[in-house]
Amino acid sequence: MAKRDIGIGRLILGSASPRRFQLLQQIGITPDDVIAASIDETPQQRERPRVYVERISREKATATFKATRHDEARAASHILAADTVVALGSRILPKAETAAEAAFCLRLLSGRAHRVYTSVVVMLPDGRQSQRLVEARVRFKRLSTAEIDAYIASGEWKGKAGGYAIQGIAGAFVTKIVGSYSAIVGLPLYETASLLEGTGFPVHLRWMHSG
Repeated sequence: MAKRDIGIGRLILGSASPRRFQLLQQIGITPDDVIAASIDETPQQRERPRVYVERISREKATATFKATRHDEARAASHILAADTVVALGSRILPKAETAAEAAFCLRLLSGRAHRVYTSVVVMLPDGRQSQRLVEARVRFKRLSTAEIDAYIASGEWKGKAGGYAIQGIAGAFVTKIVGSYSAIVGLPLYETASLLEGTGFPVHLRWMHSG
């Protein structure tokens, strides 16, 4: 991506998620670079969902930070990393990679309420971190076998936490949301903007130069 005037801040998104990129654009912040650092996202034994998602988001930010130290422009950037997990009680549901995993998740979520945790981390050029955890609650209608089969056939579930994307077809499954919709999609907008502002990133200047 093109280099941006340092006066209005530089931001690296430490995530390959196109949804997070689009959500940042929605609030007038287009990342200057995207670096998807590879980390082990396996939950630790008996790790609770909120602890897990906070740890993974910190590890993403740290890995991105380490990957940018060799480049002067990147080293002067803020880094934004996030992770989202769908949880049923203390159970962490997977980011579905197979149709069987997605179907398993949907059968578990059918007719029940679950929680979605999203953790956002902003890392400053000097390595300091600020973090925010956002919790939302989602209730699904009771899903028929035909609905689950059709959703699996759509392919929308691939790589999605809990095997569904609320911003897509699966929005038809949702009967109630309590909390931040954007957090369920993958990035809580209010908290993200506040976190960036609190760490000195000029969010409002970005709005003035977004045209």
